[in-house]
Amino acid sequence: MARGSVALDVVRPLASLVPAVRRPNRVVPFHRRALYTGASVAVFLVCSHLPLYGVRYAAASGVDPLYYVRSILASNRGTLMELGVGPVVTAGTLMQLLTASNVIRVDHNVRADRELADAARRVLALVIALGEAAASVLLGMYGPVGALNGALVVIQLVSASAVVVFLDDLFDKGYGLCGASAVSLFSAANTCGKVFWHAFSPVTVNVGRGREFEGAVLAVAYHAVARAGRGARALVAAVLRGHLPNMTNLLATGLVLLAAVYLEGIKMLVPLQSKDTRGRRGTFPVKLLYTSTMPVVLHSAAVTALYLVSQLVHYSRFLGGGVLARLLGVWEEAGHAAVPVGGLAYYVTAPASVFANPLHALVYAALLLASCAFLSQAWVLASGSSARDVAKRLGEQRLVVPGRRDGATYHVLSRCIPTAAALGGLCVGALTIFADMTGVIGTGTGIMLAATTVYNLVNSVEKED
Repeated sequence: MARGSVALDVVRPLASLVPAVRRPNRVVPFHRRALYTGASVAVFLVCSHLPLYGVRYAAASGVDPLYYVRSILASNRGTLMELGVGPVVTAGTLMQLLTASNVIRVDHNVRADRELADAARRVLALVIALGEAAASVLLGMYGPVGALNGALVVIQLVSASAVVVFLDDLFDKGYGLCGASAVSLFSAANTCGKVFWHAFSPVTVNVGRGREFEGAVLAVAYHAVARAGRGARALVAAVLRGHLPNMTNLLATGLVLLAAVYLEGIKMLVPLQSKDTRGRRGTFPVKLLYTSTMPVVLHSAAVTALYLVSQLVHYSRFLGGGVLARLLGVWEEAGHAAVPVGGLAYYVTAPASVFANPLHALVYAALLLASCAFLSQAWVLASGSSARDVAKRLGEQRLVVPGRRDGATYHVLSRCIPTAAALGGLCVGALTIFADMTGVIGTGTGIMLAATTVYNLVNSVEKED
């Protein structure tokens, strides 16, 4: 028996029931990995547009308690992908933290340990999906659906999460393109789809002054061509409209994408030399965004948990209106979303305008920056990418910094990796704040995640080519 499998023995009976992918015996060709990647994204997008059976449209289009985090979770309300990649992300994060804190001991050099840990992560994701689906039905998110329809909704949501778990395992086993995980790729595809739809949507909406195109580009083109005789005022109104996506939001989205790609490309190269007789040389890149967008993703996951707990307490018959409810968050229903108007949930939510409430904007920015810097440092330790871990792996490959004695690799990396992690977390947080303040399409976190995912995917494809 493997050393680390004792604490995970409870998962063994369930491991064979969870969908899994067999690891390939050799490297999968590039064209097959590209085909699997495209098919996986297509399956996810189709499920993102298939409505849940047994749920009325009116019940699924009311107040949305998770409106602010759906871009990050790749979630579409009222569809099979109601839960999105949330269960997979939560399960992966919990397993990472439990392994890093030695609560669960896994020897990654033992194949049985690795397979058991992967099975535990998949089982945990499905358990989380079952809990979230049951809570959504019991709390009335879909209205009064009844016992039978409620059970059908839970089965549909858990089955869709099982598909996401299977596709995530497909990428983990090497059947997807390098440079992107299934979770990040699905989130990026969901965000890019929303940006494209809000830019070129042909749907017309009547907002009191005639029918307008929902897509910002089509609306501006229509006002510039079909309504040219009405003067420039109508064109400016289409560019700056506040009731539908406008060109300002689209330009801000493009600016954030370019800034994220630029920051992703900044890196410092640490020179390395082999101890072998040939003395081959190489470099170890330390990127400015050393932890990529993981700090803001973890921050968003924590905010999501706060939202759920706060709303449960706020709408509770026993705790609603009490001190705990006011401390966590006070909620009001406004249009299509439940909006926090007080408590901690209010201050961790991006304000609609900086000038309307400067104190709210200042507290929100300070909390987000501090959280991103701290979570970036914590993720470096939890993910095994700290200076000590990297120096150990380089030592196993007999790579050292040229002109330095043995053991100096750790001291060189310890000067740049913690700094890059903290500074990268601050940069990601600052860019997210700018995105939220300028009203980008989607959310700042979603745009950042999409930009870094597409950038890394393109770089990996270029290297393989």
